[in-house]
Amino acid sequence: MTAWKTLRGIAVPLIAVVIFLAFWEWLVWVNGWPKFKMAAPSDLPPAYERHWNLFLTMGWQTLWRTVLGLLLAVLFGTLLGMIMGFSRLMRDALYPLLVGFNAIPKATVVPIVALMFVGQHDFNTVLLAFMISFFPIAVSVSIGLSTLEPEYRDILRSLGASQATIFWKIALPKTLPEFFGALKVAVTLAFIGTNLMEIVSPHGRGLGALFDSGRTNSDFPLMFAVLIALAFLGIVLYYIVVALEKIFAGWAERTPG
Repeated sequence: MTAWKTLRGIAVPLIAVVIFLAFWEWLVWVNGWPKFKMAAPSDLPPAYERHWNLFLTMGWQTLWRTVLGLLLAVLFGTLLGMIMGFSRLMRDALYPLLVGFNAIPKATVVPIVALMFVGQHDFNTVLLAFMISFFPIAVSVSIGLSTLEPEYRDILRSLGASQATIFWKIALPKTLPEFFGALKVAVTLAFIGTNLMEIVSPHGRGLGALFDSGRTNSDFPLMFAVLIALAFLGIVLYYIVVALEKIFAGWAERTPG
């Protein structure tokens, strides 16, 4: 049974990807779109073959900046969520600021950050990945802690438990499902932040810069090859988060039906 579930978990996404690529190829063929207007999946392997060294180099640059920005978002978002979750006063004070900041289109923030830290591309890229991904983590941790049943706290306090014990034994485990749900969203947001900076910054490097190079040269196969590479990296990070969720919060999983 377990082997069948594992096989199904691998086969179903792969079949969905194959169907998507086949539909994409058919759509380009039916409409007769040339390469300079729309690339088909069959046009992508030659692009990877021509620029494989750039994809390896640029892909690594994008990946490590995204992961670093995401880790900072996890640390800061968790800390901020704890502050808001345990204090009604801080929650009322900080929520409007967080919502207002998150409502600002991050594309408008990119040139501001790039001008503030001219020439510091790595710092700028990590900063934007962090800025765009910490919000869902902070909110999920805050909600998870603020909805902790007071009966649990009262029982543990009556048994002499400290605030730290209550947090580690009750509050933290209760927050983990919401935390990992938010982390899955933050993974994709971090990639968006990274690539915005790589595309807009004059010193941009990474897959975003490679995409911009393809756009400048009207190389549609290269542009779509970059998009597929970004999607692949995003999927890899997403499933790493899923694996961590099964390890640390697998007890919260419910089988449909």
